[in-house]
Amino acid sequence: MKHVSKLIYLFLIVSFITSCNNQSRNEEVIEEVMEEETAADIMKIIDAKNAEIVAHYKAGNIDEAAKHFADNVMQFPPNDAPISGIEEYKARWKESIGMGSWTFDLQVQEVKKSGDLAVERGTYTLGFEPNEGAPMPAFMDEGNYLVLWEKIDGDWKILWDAPVSTVPMPMPGGE
Repeated sequence: MKHVSKLIYLFLIVSFITSCNNQSRNEEVIEEVMEEETAADIMKIIDAKNAEIVAHYKAGNIDEAAKHFADNVMQFPPNDAPISGIEEYKARWKESIGMGSWTFDLQVQEVKKSGDLAVERGTYTLGFEPNEGAPMPAFMDEGNYLVLWEKIDGDWKILWDAPVSTVPMPMPGGE
């Protein structure tokens, strides 16, 4: 009987130690989850970054705006070829900024997050006033957009940017 008592006692000790170790690991997992950014946290970050990007476009400072984009960014402007990579992004936007003044308004509607990726869904308005001799006329645009963000080296950066205009295309003959 003493032998059985010792086995039960040993079992209880092992169970207690295992339980304590599991409790400690569970607390670590809970801490990690609590420290992880939520979609709401990321939405605030994106709002702030969007405000900075808009200000940089307005000031014509594309190199500063580019700091919010991944090196392998893909931007899909309406009715134009995609922009691929940070160098092409800078070159195309510097050319565009040189043609006149651009105004943007971005309104984040929702953010979904999974690990180091987040998708931003929102609405935009865009205006362009050409400089004298610019090859394109003034215009206003508005629509919806999706942006894929990736956390790179601890910073959220734009990986893919896809605006979708809701303004009808002009019909041939001005109709």
